[in-house]
Amino acid sequence: MSNLPLFDDRKIGNLSREVLSQKLSSLADEGIYIGTSSWKYEGWLGQIYTHERYQVRGRFSRKKFEQTSLAEYAETFPVVGGDFSFYQFPTADYWGRLFDGAPERLKFALKVPEEITVQVWPRHARCGPRAGARNPSFLDAELFGSGFAGALEPYHDRVAVLMFEFGAFPHASYPEGVEQFAADLNPFLRQLPQKFRYAVEVRNPEFLQPPYFDCLKANNTAHVFSSWSRMPSLAEQSAIPEAFTLDFSVCRALLRPGRSYAEAVRRFSPYAGVLYPYPEGRDALRSLLEKSRKDRKSAFIFVNNCFEGNAPESIAAVICGQIETLHQP
Repeated sequence: MSNLPLFDDRKIGNLSREVLSQKLSSLADEGIYIGTSSWKYEGWLGQIYTHERYQVRGRFSRKKFEQTSLAEYAETFPVVGGDFSFYQFPTADYWGRLFDGAPERLKFALKVPEEITVQVWPRHARCGPRAGARNPSFLDAELFGSGFAGALEPYHDRVAVLMFEFGAFPHASYPEGVEQFAADLNPFLRQLPQKFRYAVEVRNPEFLQPPYFDCLKANNTAHVFSSWSRMPSLAEQSAIPEAFTLDFSVCRALLRPGRSYAEAVRRFSPYAGVLYPYPEGRDALRSLLEKSRKDRKSAFIFVNNCFEGNAPESIAAVICGQIETLHQP
């Protein structure tokens, strides 16, 4: 165990980036990795990022920021979430640039492309002509291996976990409920390459039952404790003993239950600070941390800007006490 205290109950008005980095590094030494869901946010300038590093001819360069900010992100956080891969199969060149742009100590938690996890394409403009059509690649283990996992193999030691996000299924997709979903999921998980850790995130509250958890456990896969608009709270999910299916856990603090993603983006953008604190959510994250430390098990925890308005401040509040702002000296 580290000699650094995990929690500080004092009210902290100003917290240096170096103090936050030190505490996060100490937790990572215990196998508890905490980071954010992504990293390219200009609202974090002066907080996690320094303006001077992204100047070109005396002016801020958004292009330079987006291309190089991951290296500075890694000076504070030990792990980062990759939501970008949900919408594409990144090329080998893309993976090379991504991993080369950060120190080897930075771990990545990557979302598997929706091509694998969408059963019926949503009626969104981005889906084009396939909107509303059934997806023939749903739970296609061969496509997952050849199109995604294969390109990541050279970097497998830097991948913390690969996450399968399943959007909320309508009743017509699984009229027999969680047993039917688990029956589809089981053979898919059984075929996955063994080089990676895996986790599954569901957005059907009724799926949080033994058949689902038993399927995950049988296939060495973790349940993602997800704070989402229509899911039970993190506290409620973590109160289910069967939800801890492996010797590591994964948590994504995305939204306060009851708040839509679109509403959060509208309220919180450009994510320069916490606007709506969510004390119960912070307490639930602390409880997950405490359980992981007590059980001496690894944990991978990711906080989204849409959780409270600013992910770095939310993380600092969880591990360092209640704070108003996070300042870089």
